[in-house]
Amino acid sequence: MREDNKNLIVAIALSLAVLLGWQYFFAAPQAEKQRQAAQQQQSTQANPTAPNPPASPSQAGGAAPTVPGTVPSTPAAPAVETREAALARSPRVAIDTPAISGSINLRGGRIDDVALKNYRETVDPKSANIVLLSPAGTQNPYYAEFGWVGAQAGSLPGPNTVWTADKTSLTPGSPVTLTWQNDQGLVFQRTVSVDEKFMFTVKDTVENRGSAPVSLQAYGLVSRHGKPVTLGYYVLHEGMIGVVGENGLQEIKYDALDKETPVAGSNVSQKTWDGVKGGFLGITDKYWAAAIIPDQATPYQGTFASQQSQAGRTYNAVTQVAAQTVQPGGSFNVTQHLFAGAKEVATIDAYQSSLNIDRFDRLIDWGWFYFITKHLFMVLDFFYKLFGNFGIAILLVTVILKILFFPLANKSYASMAKMKAVQPEMTSIRERYADDKMKQQQALMELYRKEKINPVAGCWPVLIQIPVFFALYKVLFVTIEMRHAPFFGWIRDLAAPDPTSIFNLFGLLPYNPGAVPVIGHFLMLGVWPILMGITMWLQMKMNPEPPDPVQKQVFSWMPVIFTFMLGSFPAGLVIYWAWNNLLSVTQQAFIMRRNGVKIELWDNLRKTFSRKASPAKG
Repeated sequence: MREDNKNLIVAIALSLAVLLGWQYFFAAPQAEKQRQAAQQQQSTQANPTAPNPPASPSQAGGAAPTVPGTVPSTPAAPAVETREAALARSPRVAIDTPAISGSINLRGGRIDDVALKNYRETVDPKSANIVLLSPAGTQNPYYAEFGWVGAQAGSLPGPNTVWTADKTSLTPGSPVTLTWQNDQGLVFQRTVSVDEKFMFTVKDTVENRGSAPVSLQAYGLVSRHGKPVTLGYYVLHEGMIGVVGENGLQEIKYDALDKETPVAGSNVSQKTWDGVKGGFLGITDKYWAAAIIPDQATPYQGTFASQQSQAGRTYNAVTQVAAQTVQPGGSFNVTQHLFAGAKEVATIDAYQSSLNIDRFDRLIDWGWFYFITKHLFMVLDFFYKLFGNFGIAILLVTVILKILFFPLANKSYASMAKMKAVQPEMTSIRERYADDKMKQQQALMELYRKEKINPVAGCWPVLIQIPVFFALYKVLFVTIEMRHAPFFGWIRDLAAPDPTSIFNLFGLLPYNPGAVPVIGHFLMLGVWPILMGITMWLQMKMNPEPPDPVQKQVFSWMPVIFTFMLGSFPAGLVIYWAWNNLLSVTQQAFIMRRNGVKIELWDNLRKTFSRKASPAKG
């Protein structure tokens, strides 16, 4: 293989390896899984059939457990109810804000009913709203609970405790106060308020009207019963998440938590951090999350726990402050927050700033390249706010990236142009030293030095594009702002693949190629992936055809391979790649013309189509 092209072939091979590996290990296997997960979620909400996992600790008898939200024994699974029946079974305080609807369960004082008003299951505006939290008794309970534990405190409010509310509804600016008193003179009061978006503030107060001091620990937890169906992407974290003081960001997947060493004598696996300050603990999905935010100045114990029972797994994210002794006539209070909603970037950042929550923005999975990914989103969001279309924002950001990388690309293309200009001399050297590879290489390197040519410069345009490609992929994949964001025409969701396919004539034939077993995802080859392949093919035709037949085959098949590979990628990413290719063709033509190098595009196109038009000779 000719040395002047070897480095470019290596870069191409690496790019293909990355994309092929991505397609094989992550994108393609998960496309069907994502569809099944959505279907299962919809059927779960409509018709639950699975058994209900165990309830929370104070519901069971015996000594208080180490971790609130876990039970020392494994009770039998009760019967399952529909969501409507479970909600109707208990007295409730309605929740109504511009962003969420739902209710607080007065039996247990749990926040266990939250639906998101502005988000739906599909792009169809008539599809069901996203349901985030669900009460015990349904197929997969998911709720937030606040309370107290204490071995010598007598009876404490638990899941069966019926609180008294001073109002029938909770709205922004109108908090609700819940009250309950035990038979030993302890009066418990809980004031719950909510803002315009997704943040609850919970202030728990205990007043000791008895004759003896009591020691209590306040806790907050998010509990999820049953292991949810996850997408399983390597670049996406789903499961337990938190920032626990100096320990920083903690991301533990459900399966990994299950494998933690069990607590001695129990069926609970857990990971615990003691005496930490700041941060949050919770459970995250791709776009939604529920998280407890403790007082940022008060030390607490943070715990992720997984408990096995007859009904399956229960996952808890728990914050627990140190024990406080409340003397007779005294009182003690603790304030915590609960985030339960969509992981909107601006909303999360605003909470981080206004409530001074340590690294709360890590609730969004920005990944290892946090600063690149998040700032790329901020630029996209800026243009979105100007033009009202994320697709247009992607096109504009691509232009900006081209401008930023122009000096490097200019050097790269200029070096490639110089290499094309000395192609006759390189051919002469190869012929002269055809039998002496060492002298051939020395002569070529001398020519490179003489003409100031960098033989690896041609790799840079490809290598530069790869990190930007994956940063944009991350933005499209994890940010809820991109979810169901339309472009124009048939692209109604930039975060989803192009829904059209050439294999059913873009909808004219009445069947779905994506439903074909094994290879269905390759058959979903839409308009934008095809346009991307055409622009890549044009970019290849900018250069002379390589004399080496192997090279020639590689270059010929690259656009085809990339077209199929990107067919199942988010449409926004494919639009970026197609537009980037078109800009690259324009940029390369400009640089080649300025360096006095012939642009081979038109000659190559004429050769290609003339060969196809010529009759075969037999």
